[in-house]
Amino acid sequence: MIVRIGAGAGFQGDRIEPAVDLAERGALDYLVFECLGERTIALAQQARMADPAGGYDPLLERRMRAVLPACARNGTKIVTNMGAANPVAAAQKTRAVARELGLAGLKVAAVTGDDVLDRVGGYVLDETGAAASALGERLVSANAYTGIAGVVAALDAGADVVICGRASDPTLFLAPLVHEFGWARDDWTRLGRGTLVGHLLECAAQVTGGYFADPGVKDVPDLAHIGYPLAEVSEDGSAVITKLPGTGGTVSRETCIEQLLYEIHDPARYLQPDVVADFSGVMFEEIGPDRVAVSGADGAPATGQLKVSVGYRDGWLGEGQISYAGANCVARGELAAELVRDRLAPLAGAITEARAELIGVNSVWTGGSGGARASEVRMRYAARCRDIETARRIGEEVEGLYLAGPAGGGGATKQVREVLAIASTLMPASEVPTTFEMEEVRLAVA
Repeated sequence: MIVRIGAGAGFQGDRIEPAVDLAERGALDYLVFECLGERTIALAQQARMADPAGGYDPLLERRMRAVLPACARNGTKIVTNMGAANPVAAAQKTRAVARELGLAGLKVAAVTGDDVLDRVGGYVLDETGAAASALGERLVSANAYTGIAGVVAALDAGADVVICGRASDPTLFLAPLVHEFGWARDDWTRLGRGTLVGHLLECAAQVTGGYFADPGVKDVPDLAHIGYPLAEVSEDGSAVITKLPGTGGTVSRETCIEQLLYEIHDPARYLQPDVVADFSGVMFEEIGPDRVAVSGADGAPATGQLKVSVGYRDGWLGEGQISYAGANCVARGELAAELVRDRLAPLAGAITEARAELIGVNSVWTGGSGGARASEVRMRYAARCRDIETARRIGEEVEGLYLAGPAGGGGATKQVREVLAIASTLMPASEVPTTFEMEEVRLAVA
């Protein structure tokens, strides 16, 4: 038995067209959309507070409208964390889309339980050293990285679409494999191997050449039409990573190695809700064009602790940008930054952090050289402020450089936004039960 599982997204703003291609031509058993980042779900919680019917992925409706017909036609089930802060509302929206498309009988489930805002107060945050409750009204969200239990239960109950909130990224891929193969929850080796499959697929195009491409060093063919990956997974957890014929990109030993090392810290102890995965013995073998066999992962019992991502309000960010080009542009950009800094000095008590940079010279690598040879720069001044009025002053002072600053400034922009910071803590998995609710799509009677 082989389970074919594809990646439909690797982040919230990912492209939709490659997922549609997978839904139509992939002969998939499962199509997985992994769309949540730590800050993403905190922002979703803010959206839900503003609108109780919101808080799910803003692209959910577009994605579902694009892939549901082919998935329903081909028997492909969908698993996704596009529920973000509101999986129940996301499931309702998905059923509404399915009804519009005439997809009667589709069973859509919402998995809940990751929201632990009501019980995180006593847990100490790694970044602040204080209990979450010390944040008071600044505390916005707390979501645990849940495991496979809720998703597997929904699939066992016959769900065609499973929508959850904050789950561990590989969980979205591991859960269908546990459901299909009936793996025991203490089969650490297979759980480790399934986690590897999920880790390789979770960032979608990263394993088919996206984020890998470096012209002249690591060339990737037809990147404009890159295909998303899929895995052909065997019952023992071994797999082949590949992509659809005719799509751009590449699946190679190199792309798989780069993705393997992505965000795992210790390869021998990749901590997940259901298993501590061991990738130290993983092997990749190219067995054909764009086909890489994956084996050698293992696992050990889970720690019993879940990571919790905590979002909190942390002031306001004010920002302004302005461009300088031509001879002596670097010096003019430096002078512009100095002027803004001096003019904001009277507001120092309301500014907690400030940064000036010349994009193209030192915005990413502060030790960069060769600035004098730059033909154009963009000066960016940003500051974290205690209040919104001070934050507005940042961009205003940059805009004021048009006539009260160095020669030749142009293209000034400004923005203000509330800063949503992220902290983390651990919570016993026993305190984070998950459940699901499921409803079948029924068409209106004429």
